[in-house]
Amino acid sequence: MEKQLGDEIFDDVLYALSNKYQRQLLLALLEHNPQDDSDHDPLNLLSETEEAEVLQSELVHKHLPKLDDMGYISWNRTTNKISKGPNWDDIAPVLKLMYDNQDELPEGWL
Repeated sequence: MEKQLGDEIFDDVLYALSNKYQRQLLLALLEHNPQDDSDHDPLNLLSETEEAEVLQSELVHKHLPKLDDMGYISWNRTTNKISKGPNWDDIAPVLKLMYDNQDELPEGWL
């Protein structure tokens, strides 16, 4: 069976949502677009833990670039401004579904 464009888009959406920090970032954009801040954690996703430095590095070097490359966000590395990207409409319905039903989702999903 040949893979359809819709299948590829859905696979990309699931891949983007497969990481907790990426989900949180995308859900934050659902509520407030654009996001910007003076540090490398523009959505304040990182908690004050021993892992915060590692997570901050992953956010800047992995998660934000990945979502930017996928077109779900637009990330200005100079200003740290994050906004909805050109492919936002592909992921928005799933984000809205998750957001609207967050009380019914298992703990830790969002």
